[in-house]
Amino acid sequence: MIELRPFASLGAANHGWLDAHHHFSFAGYHDPARTQWGSLRVWNDDLIAAKSGFPPHPHQDMEIVTYIRTGAISHRDSLGNEGRTAAGDVQVMSAGTGIQHAEYNLEDEATTLFQIWILPDARGHAPSWGTRPFPREDRSGQFVTLASGLPGDDEALAIHARARVAGALIRAGETVRYETGPERHVYLVPATGRIRIGEIEAQARDGVAITGESAIEITALEDSEVVLVDAA
Repeated sequence: MIELRPFASLGAANHGWLDAHHHFSFAGYHDPARTQWGSLRVWNDDLIAAKSGFPPHPHQDMEIVTYIRTGAISHRDSLGNEGRTAAGDVQVMSAGTGIQHAEYNLEDEATTLFQIWILPDARGHAPSWGTRPFPREDRSGQFVTLASGLPGDDEALAIHARARVAGALIRAGETVRYETGPERHVYLVPATGRIRIGEIEAQARDGVAITGESAIEITALEDSEVVLVDAA
């Protein structure tokens, strides 16, 4: 099963400093047909205005992955962690037994990002945070695992979930294959460009929900930056 979820069909909320689009039910947006996809609970497409951001607020028992598309985000949390994550890179936060954090765009330009929440494999993990660079050139023509709780993904940022977050840069005309399993739930979004999966064509920021497939072949119709979650 491959289902296109056009960007125009997503939930949306514009708070001035934050222009958010929701692939799944979130805050004031509720669609009973789009509550989660396997253990993937949230995929928000956010634009955060310059010199603004999320003030301190708590989370618990959630794996939160932030993929920076443009600009940068600066993090601070109740564990004493601080850091800046720039475009193309990723940060992860395991909320576990509880953590309070703030995320600010301290840049002179808007920051755009994907905020991805994945249900953990168990409740009560110790909270943690981490970030690391992922050079875009390493993703040229192939998927690179960015965050994962699956065996063998030792080079990725660790999360407490039976899930993987991966990214690829695909040039126009190229096809990239991603191996999964028919019992898995894959959700894929082209951050930029235009792609085709089977008979489905997706534009930038559309969502594609996939299950029941052993492998996925993604053909770029334009140069494309693709992010996916492969979840239990």
